[in-house]
Amino acid sequence: MSGEADNKAQEGVLETAAELDEVLQEDQVENVQEENAELVAALAKVEEYKEAALRSHADAQNVRRRAEQDVQKAHKFGLEKFAKDIITVADNLERALTSADSEKDAMREGVELTLKSLQETLTRFEVIALDPHGEPFNPEFHQAMTMVPNPEMEPNTVMDVIQKGYTLHGRLIRPAMVVVSSAA
Repeated sequence: MSGEADNKAQEGVLETAAELDEVLQEDQVENVQEENAELVAALAKVEEYKEAALRSHADAQNVRRRAEQDVQKAHKFGLEKFAKDIITVADNLERALTSADSEKDAMREGVELTLKSLQETLTRFEVIALDPHGEPFNPEFHQAMTMVPNPEMEPNTVMDVIQKGYTLHGRLIRPAMVVVSSAA
């Protein structure tokens, strides 16, 4: 009987070993699943941090680009207030020339030279005069003071310029005050 007992003992040991092996395999599977879950969570965190870093980098680039644009605009349009004031001087010099009596007067020559010098300086700083006589009316650059029926001109054409307009680097600083033709 000892053979049978040994067989039963061996079977018991084998069953216990099989049960232990099964428990170990289940533990290993659970450990692998836990490790996989931790790994997936860690990878998700990495992606989250990566996305946050990319957004921060993009925000920093946008701030830098906006600051550069602001500096460029400040350089470009920093003279706007000064230009508005100085074009009044040009207007006054032009009025002085139109009201001068003589063509050969020394005072007139001085005013002409002063006006020419001022206009050259304005042009050098890209303050450009708008004299739209005969051009189609453009509300972006012209201010209509009145409309006058004129059968000789196309409707909405600038007939007369009361006061020149000016732009600084293409930006309007004063619209031209004009008389516009209308249909007769």
